[in-house]
Amino acid sequence: MELSKNPFTRAIAAGQKQVGLWVTLLGGFQAEVVAASDFDWVVLDMEHSPNDMQSVLGQLQAFERSGATALVRPQTNDPVLVKRLLDLGAPGLVFPMVQTVEECELAVASTRYPPRGMRGFSGSHRGNRFGRIKDYATKVEDETTVIIQLETREAIVRAEEIAAVDGVSGIFFGPADIAADIGLLGQPMHPDVWELIWTAASKLIAKGMPVGTLVVDGPFASKLLNDGFTFVACGTDAAILSRGADALAASVKETL
Repeated sequence: MELSKNPFTRAIAAGQKQVGLWVTLLGGFQAEVVAASDFDWVVLDMEHSPNDMQSVLGQLQAFERSGATALVRPQTNDPVLVKRLLDLGAPGLVFPMVQTVEECELAVASTRYPPRGMRGFSGSHRGNRFGRIKDYATKVEDETTVIIQLETREAIVRAEEIAAVDGVSGIFFGPADIAADIGLLGQPMHPDVWELIWTAASKLIAKGMPVGTLVVDGPFASKLLNDGFTFVACGTDAAILSRGADALAASVKETL
């Protein structure tokens, strides 16, 4: 048995536009509801949801039967947590709140076996199909997506240096935290936020580095993709559920 190719890593490297979704509701059953939708990639979020290793396992299992690549965002840039998620079979990670080149290097190193990194070795885990994938150790580095998330002005100033770290697959801008960092808490769509993002993003795009983000506005997501972003998540499962529920309740009550 050979290690499967990672379609998301190859797609963004080739400049193919990738439409995504943020998955925050717990468990495989909920993930299976959206897994059948035609998203190219999703993020299983452990930072801002109650997800743990067990619930992420169920979500990974649900998305394996879909056409979407399921990345995981850990709570923090922690090599031990990253090791466990890779052993669990995560095809890639989204590292939150990376501020410096050194933090980026730590993130990359946590996904690599020695001598190129610090990932601890296990011969039998879910990621290598419990020892059945014989080329796992030699090929997993090339198949693991490493997305670095920039979420402050300080990080954005260093965007080009961070993106230049060997092993980075793409740079992700977090507009909600960027807004908070520059005194615009709760205003991720503010023009000042996107002026700051585009200042860095345009330079990275010109250098061929894939850039992405999360917005909860479909038309704006499309605009970003058409204007040069490579991977954009256009919503979250929780927001879809809450907005749909609100709209349904309101539409029925209007008739009473």
